[in-house]
Amino acid sequence: MSTATIQDSSRARRSRGGSAPRPPVGAAPLERSRRRMFWAFTAPAVLVYFVLFLVPVGYAAWTSLYKWDGIGPKKWKGLKNYQTLWQDPTFRHSLTNTLKILIVGGVLTFAFAFALMLILREMNRKLFARSVLFFPCLVNAMVFGIAAGILFSPTGPVDKILEALGWSHPPQWLATQHLSTMILGTLIWTATGYYSAILMAAVDQIPEYLYEAAELDGANAFQRFRHVTLPMCWDVISVCAVLWTVSSVKIFELILMYGGSSGSQPPAGSWNTAMYVYTEAFPTASTPQLGLATAAALVSLFMVIIFTVVLRRLLRRDPIEY
Repeated sequence: MSTATIQDSSRARRSRGGSAPRPPVGAAPLERSRRRMFWAFTAPAVLVYFVLFLVPVGYAAWTSLYKWDGIGPKKWKGLKNYQTLWQDPTFRHSLTNTLKILIVGGVLTFAFAFALMLILREMNRKLFARSVLFFPCLVNAMVFGIAAGILFSPTGPVDKILEALGWSHPPQWLATQHLSTMILGTLIWTATGYYSAILMAAVDQIPEYLYEAAELDGANAFQRFRHVTLPMCWDVISVCAVLWTVSSVKIFELILMYGGSSGSQPPAGSWNTAMYVYTEAFPTASTPQLGLATAAALVSLFMVIIFTVVLRRLLRRDPIEY
């Protein structure tokens, strides 16, 4: 009996000594099974990504080192295409317009989206309001171009209303110097409803008791938005910022519809990098410059990558548990 007691006490001391518990039987096979399932489900997506993205990007990088019209033989130029882009004032202006859309348009779009988040959460019939705000992003850019030509023409209803209100000389809305502003305004209008819908979907997942606790502590609507809504939606906001970065660089049809006409390109002052790539690859009265076009496209790609990495770094936050 004393021997059993000594053995039991020694087992208890070893247990109190912090010896690591043995892993449960079957953990290793389960982990191996999970790894096999991971690659089984991931491999098709990785293959599609490699074939449809990495291979074309690699071929575009190779083409950017040549002078090529798409038909004849390629002529090696090395990095001279990139040097040509840097020295081309049209490309520099296109790059400036792209950054203007990305930064100025992004700041204004999310400012309006945040204001709508603050309003929609406190109002009745917010689902109907979301539908109305989301509708413009469903409309094709061609419709906006046609509507702008009708509404903002010198004999259109906008100028007629302004003249009736006493404005004898309304601005020429569709003139070259105003095209960039019109395009940016339309883009902000269509994008605000889209991002507001995404952000409001995240707001709906926030527990109501957090707002009730903040209200009991005396927080007003703006303080509840700042201290409850923004922190709880931060991950979704960072994703929306990345989506905006990618989509704002690819804007093309809106510029073409606002500034172009049959058989002609939009004025160069309204171009962004996507429009520059298009005009170099498919010119109306000159030889295509596919090497220069792919070089400009790669510059846009690298710009998106840099902005995306920086945004992910700046918007990184520790996850909030509730």
